[in-house]
Amino acid sequence: MSNIVHVLLANYPLTCLVVGMMFSIVAIFRHAGPVDASLIVDRLIAWHVFWAIGVFYFVNFVMHGLLGEMAAANIGWADSPFQFEVATASLGFSVVGFIAAFRSFDLRLAAIVGPSFFMLGAAVVHLSDMVTTRNFAPGNTGVFFYMDIVIPLVGLGLLWLQHRSGKT
Repeated sequence: MSNIVHVLLANYPLTCLVVGMMFSIVAIFRHAGPVDASLIVDRLIAWHVFWAIGVFYFVNFVMHGLLGEMAAANIGWADSPFQFEVATASLGFSVVGFIAAFRSFDLRLAAIVGPSFFMLGAAVVHLSDMVTTRNFAPGNTGVFFYMDIVIPLVGLGLLWLQHRSGKT
């Protein structure tokens, strides 16, 4: 059991994405009324924002703010005061995610767009670091690198679907 918990925490971006999808599925099946495409998208985006933004960035805040040396080592970088800057930005994204999860389209838009730019920018930096310095540390590659791309794409895709559904 401790190995499972370790894997889930060590890959927390993927864990948050998957748990958000699981909560969405449960919410859809528990809905008392008719289920249509707009309800499905609403539940998917609500739980995505809660987990993949709110929870993910809170964990990121803890990692960079309280466990900065460990987070930096996991990325293959030196610890620096920049860790606190990443931590406070993460806390801000987290708070907005928790506020926006079950609110309006506009709040969800704000909760997804800002972190998406941050994550896609981080993916560029990680890729550059892999190419220029051959840094293949676990926090610079693998799940972390791919989630820096997948989470924004999922969020932006869900925003597009919600906008198309007319429930904005």
